[in-house]
Amino acid sequence: MLRIKKLDIFIAKQFGLLFVATFFICQFVLMMQFLWRYVDELIGKGLSMDVLAQFFWYMGIMLMPQAFPLAILLSSLIAFGNLGESSELTAIKAAGISLMQAMRSLIVITIAISCISFYFQEVIGPRAFVSFQQLLLSMKQKNPEVEIPEGIFYDGIPGSNLYVQKKNMESGMLYGIMIYRMNGGYEDAAVILADSGRIQSTAEKKHLLLTLYSGEWFENMRQSGINVNTNVPYRRETFATKRILLDFDGGFNMADAGGIASDARSKGLSRILHDLDSIREFNDSVGHAYYHEARQTVLYQPSLPKKDSLRVLDTAKSQTTDLDSLLHALTNEKRQQVIRTASSDVQMAMGNIEFKAEYSEWLNYEDRMHQMEAINKFTLSLSCLIFFFIGAPLGAIIRKGGLGVPVIISVIVFIIFYILDNTGMRMARADEWTVWFGKLLGTVVLSPIAIFFTYKANNDSVVFNLDLYKDLLIRILGLRTKRHLMKKEVIIDDPQYAVDAERLRTISADISQYATEHSLLRWPSPVKVFFRPGDDHDIERINNLLEETIEDLSYTRDNRVIQALNQYPVIAANAHTRPFRRKWLNVLTGLFIPTGVFFYFRMLRYRFRLYKDLQSVIHTNKRLLRRIEEKIK
Repeated sequence: MLRIKKLDIFIAKQFGLLFVATFFICQFVLMMQFLWRYVDELIGKGLSMDVLAQFFWYMGIMLMPQAFPLAILLSSLIAFGNLGESSELTAIKAAGISLMQAMRSLIVITIAISCISFYFQEVIGPRAFVSFQQLLLSMKQKNPEVEIPEGIFYDGIPGSNLYVQKKNMESGMLYGIMIYRMNGGYEDAAVILADSGRIQSTAEKKHLLLTLYSGEWFENMRQSGINVNTNVPYRRETFATKRILLDFDGGFNMADAGGIASDARSKGLSRILHDLDSIREFNDSVGHAYYHEARQTVLYQPSLPKKDSLRVLDTAKSQTTDLDSLLHALTNEKRQQVIRTASSDVQMAMGNIEFKAEYSEWLNYEDRMHQMEAINKFTLSLSCLIFFFIGAPLGAIIRKGGLGVPVIISVIVFIIFYILDNTGMRMARADEWTVWFGKLLGTVVLSPIAIFFTYKANNDSVVFNLDLYKDLLIRILGLRTKRHLMKKEVIIDDPQYAVDAERLRTISADISQYATEHSLLRWPSPVKVFFRPGDDHDIERINNLLEETIEDLSYTRDNRVIQALNQYPVIAANAHTRPFRRKWLNVLTGLFIPTGVFFYFRMLRYRFRLYKDLQSVIHTNKRLLRRIEEKIK
C-alpha cells in the first residue's frame, strides 16, 4: 500500500517552492523572447492598457506549456542538488532509501503537471491562440501608416491598394507611391502615382489624410449608360501637391476570427483528427481531378475514343519528320504565327501546372501542420517527464545547488532540445522529413539520456569522472601509455636477482619462438577477427611473466635498474587479435561496416605495435641482464 511519508512531503515542499519560482522566471524569459517578434506591432499604435494587458495575457497562456518542461528541469536539478550539497541525500541513501523511492512524490507531481500541460494545449491553448491572433490582426489594422511595408502592395485600407517603394521611419515620408482606388470596381479603378507623400490619421480616427507630392492621377470616366464596347474616356491630372481623404476607422475594433479558426493551432485534438480526415479526403479528390484532367488534355483527345486517340498519338510520334516538313513549307509569316501560338499554349500549360503545384503543396502543407500540431500536444507533455528524469538524477550526481551550475546545465539541455525540436519541426514543415520523425526527434534523443542519468544516479555510478572518459578514449583510439616506476622509499627485502634473470632469459626465448611461429606483420582475415574467438594465450603468458618480473625488480635500490624497467612497453595482450573481449560486441562491430573498418585498422596498428614492443622487450632484457649479472658478482 502506498503511503505518504514525511520524506515525500519534505522533498515535495523543496521541489514545489522551487518550481513556482522557476516557472515564473522561465515564463518571463519565454515571453520576452516571444515579444521581440511583435515589437513592431506594439510601438507607435497608441494602444490602451487594457489592450496591452490582453496581449500579454494571451501570450502568457500560449507559452505556459513550453515553460513547464524548463521549470521542471531547473527546479528538480536545484532541489536534488541542494539535497546532495547539504549531505541530506547521503543520509537518505544511508537509511536504505533508494533514489527512485525518494523521487516517487515528485514523479506523481510531474505526471500531474504533464496532464495540466496537455489540458492547456487541448482546451485553453487553442482559445488563447484565436484570441491572440484576432487581437494581433486588430492591432495591425489600427494605424496603417506604421504598418505599410516596402516593396509590396498593402491592402489594409478599404477600397485601396497602396504600394510604397521606400519608407523613412524617422520622418514618416513615403517615396515611390502608387495607389489603386477601386471605389467603382476594378474597371473604374483610379491610378495615382506620386514621387513622395505622407499618410496620417485624423484627430477623430475616422479618416486617413494622404498628402502627395509631384504626381499624376489617372481615372476612367465610365458611366452606367455607356456601352461596354465603346471607347471609355479618362482624365489625367498632374499635381504638385494633392491631399486625399480616405475613409478609415482608426479606432481599435476586434477583427473577424473566421480565417484564424482554420489554423491547426486553434483546434483541439478531436477537431484536428476530424479535420485531418476531411483535408485528406479533399486532397485525394483534388489529386484525382488533376490526374484525370491531365490525362484527358495531354495523353488523350476527348473527341476521339480511347483506342483512336492512342492511334493518333502513335501516328503523330511516327510522323515527326513530316510535321517538320509541313512547318518549313509555310511562309515566314504563317510559321511565326504557328510558333507564337505554340509558345503561348506552352506558357499557359506551364502556368496552369505551376498553379496546380502550388495549390497541391498548400493542401499538403495543411495536412502536415495538422499532424504536427496533434503530435506536439503529446510531445510537450511527455517532455515534462523527460526533463524531470534528466534534472533530478543530474542534481543527485552533481550535488550542487543554487543558481550556478544548475542553471548552466539546464540551459544546455534545453538548448539541445530546442535545436532538435525546432530543426525537426522546420524540416517536417518543409516536407523534407516525415512528420513523425521531425516532431519526435528531440524526444527520441533525450529519452535515452534521461534513462542513462537515472540509472547512473540510482546505482551511484560515476558519470562525470574525467579520468574515466580519458582512459576510455585512450583505449578506443589505441594511444600508448608509458610506465612511471619510482624508487621505493622503504624496502624490506631485495629482489631475487637470480630468479628474475632466469625469467628474463625465458621471456627472450619465448619471444623469439613466438616470432618464428606468428607473423604479426601479416593482415589477418576479417572473419576471424570479428566472428571467431581470438585470444592469444602465448602473449598473455609472456606478458604476465614480464609483469611479475618487473614488479619484483621494482623493489631494487639501484637507480639504473629502475631506469631500465621504465623502458619496458605496456603490452596490450589481446588488442592485436580482436577489438573487444566480448564476442557479441565484435559481431556487432563487424556487421556495421564503418565501425568495422575503423576497428580493423586499429587492430592492425596494435599488431605492428606488438611487433615493435617485443623487439624492445628483448633489447631491454639484454641491458637489464648485464646489470643484474654485475650485481650478482
